[in-house]
Amino acid sequence: MKEKLYEIPINDAMDADDECLFCFLERKAEQELLDFVLGSCASYMESDTRQATDRSGFCPIHQKKMFDYGNALGNGWILKTYYKNLIKEMKGEFKEFTPGKTSLKDRFTKKEGNHNSVSAWIREKMKTCYICDRFSETYKRYVATFFYLYKKDPVFRERLENSRGFCLRHFADLCSGADEHLNDRERQAFYPVIFKLMEENMERISGDIDWFVEKFDYLNKDADWRQSKDALQRGMQKIRGGYPADPSYKHR
Repeated sequence: MKEKLYEIPINDAMDADDECLFCFLERKAEQELLDFVLGSCASYMESDTRQATDRSGFCPIHQKKMFDYGNALGNGWILKTYYKNLIKEMKGEFKEFTPGKTSLKDRFTKKEGNHNSVSAWIREKMKTCYICDRFSETYKRYVATFFYLYKKDPVFRERLENSRGFCLRHFADLCSGADEHLNDRERQAFYPVIFKLMEENMERISGDIDWFVEKFDYLNKDADWRQSKDALQRGMQKIRGGYPADPSYKHR
């Protein structure tokens, strides 16, 4: 059966034999978005891209990754227009702001008084990130494609059963996705498979970490590391996702 274009990323992630195929997809998509925003295509010079980044900004994690990426001029252009837009909005908020009154009872109970519009505006600004938001839409398609392949491709199901499972963060999304994409009969078959998969692989990681610790005992100094040399980073990934041992992704 010929592979469809939208199936390729999921199958590539499965081929990678990663601790979590969705972590693999997330890292690849994030790197592609960094290349789009700051890479050689110079999209940061396009007005429509900077209008979008001016609206959404970037979360602290992606600001750090953008700085580490290494394109100082690109980051400068993005900040240049972002600041101008931010200051314009801020002045408008300050102009319209009226301090709310707090009652004596509220002071004693430390309850907030009237709604603070400036605080609300800032908190809304902190909720958005151009890269996170773009990936969020792509991620929904990845989850949908995963379940599409699970339902129609016996080979994919077999590979899933023999995979390393998922990190807990993405496993939660997979459980929610099953409720959305599978019918009652399909869910009855699906959950035992992934529960078994997660139990086995969490036990595997736990065993690798146990042996990693034991290797620091002088009695084991000449013993084989087995599969535990990278147990720390794999163990961290399995809990929350991501790749703690990855170097910074750089501008090429």
